[in-house]
Amino acid sequence: MSPAIALAFLPLVVTLLVRYRHHFRLLVRTVLLRSLRDCLSGLRIEERAFSYVLTHALPGDPGHILTTLDHWSSHCEYLSHMGPVKGQILIRLVEEKAPTCVLELGTYCGYSTLLIARALPPGGRLVTVERDPCTAEVAEKLIRLAGFDERTVELIVGSSEEVIPRLRTKYQLSRVDLVLLAHRPRCYLRDLQLLEAHALLPAGATVLADRVLFPGAPRFLQYAKSCGRYRCRLHHTGLPDFPAIKDSIAQLTYAGPG
Repeated sequence: MSPAIALAFLPLVVTLLVRYRHHFRLLVRTVLLRSLRDCLSGLRIEERAFSYVLTHALPGDPGHILTTLDHWSSHCEYLSHMGPVKGQILIRLVEEKAPTCVLELGTYCGYSTLLIARALPPGGRLVTVERDPCTAEVAEKLIRLAGFDERTVELIVGSSEEVIPRLRTKYQLSRVDLVLLAHRPRCYLRDLQLLEAHALLPAGATVLADRVLFPGAPRFLQYAKSCGRYRCRLHHTGLPDFPAIKDSIAQLTYAGPG
């Protein structure tokens, strides 16, 4: 490429870098720096986060564990977790709905799992599903460190596509009052339709979906708004530590199969 052509593109490059500077910083922290630290430490980010929690958080205190994870993500390594702002929305909705049984798809490090578990009504049950065995192992340790036993929080290792059809027969889960979709946004629509097909959603059930704007779940939102079976509301917020990158939690209320 000639110098003249390169100079012609320079204003465009500068404009893009300025406009998307927050996305560029996010890319550096979540991909480049994380990959480097993975290679240098020989540990995954979830394992490094748990090691920090072990040395800085109070066992049996889920609130302190959550605060410790937030601090580690802000000051050490970006964790790509739900974060405190979205977390307050989640806690408020769980306390408001008082669900007897909650299903979480996408345990990840266990952050949102702890948020839900501490907001459950007495006797409430949370079933959380994580497809990656290594991530699930770390999340299991974090959940038990926080003081929740298997009667309150049950972690299932497997893909949501395989687990959902077996929830009723294998895990004695006949209905789900509240669902949190927090795994892969491209799987949200498929899994919502699986929950419908297996009659796991009673009328009035709440479905919450994280990250519907960034990275986004357009087909899921389009279906929820157009199928006629849901009332849809968006809770607008931003990414943890990157408030300029806008995102939303979708809240769906299921009206029933009719």
